[in-house]
Amino acid sequence: MSQLTTPTTQFTDRLVREAERAKITAVSRTSAWALEKKGLFPKRRKLHADSDRVCWLLSELLDFVKSREVINMERTQ
Repeated sequence: MSQLTTPTTQFTDRLVREAERAKITAVSRTSAWALEKKGLFPKRRKLHADSDRVCWLLSELLDFVKSREVINMERTQ
C-alpha cells in the first residue's frame, strides 16, 4: 500500500492592503507611489481586473524594509 505524501512547503506569503502597507514600511502613500514609479518600491497588484483596489505581497514589502535598514545603518557609521 502506497503512502500519500503531503507537501512540505508552507505558504507564508500573503496580500497586504494599503493601511497595513503603510504600517510595515513607514512610507507615506505618496512617497511609496513615487518610489514605485522609479522602481525602488515593490509594485502594487490589482486585487481584481474590474477594481481599483490594490495590494502588495508581504514578502516584497519585508524585503524592501530590510534593504532600507542596510542603507540607514551605513549612513550612521
